[in-house]
Amino acid sequence: MGKRIIQQRRGRGTSTYRVRKSSFRYRLCFPRVMEGEGEVVKLINSAAHTAPLAKVKYSGGVFYIPAAKGMFEGQKVEFEGKGSIRKLGEIPVKTKVYCIESRPGDGGKFVKSGGSYAIVNRIVGEKVFVLMPSKREKEFNPECRAVVGVIAGEGRLDKPIAKAGKKFYIKKAKSKLWPRTSAVKMNAIDHPFGSGRGKNPKSKIAKRNAPPGRKVGLLRPRRTGKRK
Repeated sequence: MGKRIIQQRRGRGTSTYRVRKSSFRYRLCFPRVMEGEGEVVKLINSAAHTAPLAKVKYSGGVFYIPAAKGMFEGQKVEFEGKGSIRKLGEIPVKTKVYCIESRPGDGGKFVKSGGSYAIVNRIVGEKVFVLMPSKREKEFNPECRAVVGVIAGEGRLDKPIAKAGKKFYIKKAKSKLWPRTSAVKMNAIDHPFGSGRGKNPKSKIAKRNAPPGRKVGLLRPRRTGKRK
């Protein structure tokens, strides 16, 4: 008798596949209204994030952002003029930034992983174009705010993960699927790609309304057909 495939098992939401709530107790964003300056009161190691976090205290309370490279406890963080957190329209071209707002006031949505940064590429009229880590250019409102600098923790991928146990705990903190068994190595009854006949499955485009047991292969591809 076959068993539920991994998408179905994880979709039930049991404790086996649920993240540790304590890992996600920090919400990364800066407040809608900020004046003057703040102070980095603590640098925090969070299992749910790839970079150390900075706890910033200001007149209206505290907030958390990914720590910048070289940031230290007791450092002052200015919010206006030539400070660390400012509007994209006020940041000079070729400046490295991170934690960029998608729309003014949302607290920062883009570029938050360890060691990453974006570059203010050009300003055309009322639009600011930023070169993202993917090397693609994205258009932003000049009123969107960002943090100037590079996120700390860029060397995290340089050291190899020598033991399987270390990888296990890294993935477990975020409830990521690991180790991943190749679908073609399963039995035919356990997965749509199962059985070893040929071991060369053709690309399969899953229907958008397919149930979890059949939604495998290429999910919502940008394009189909042979590339000309």
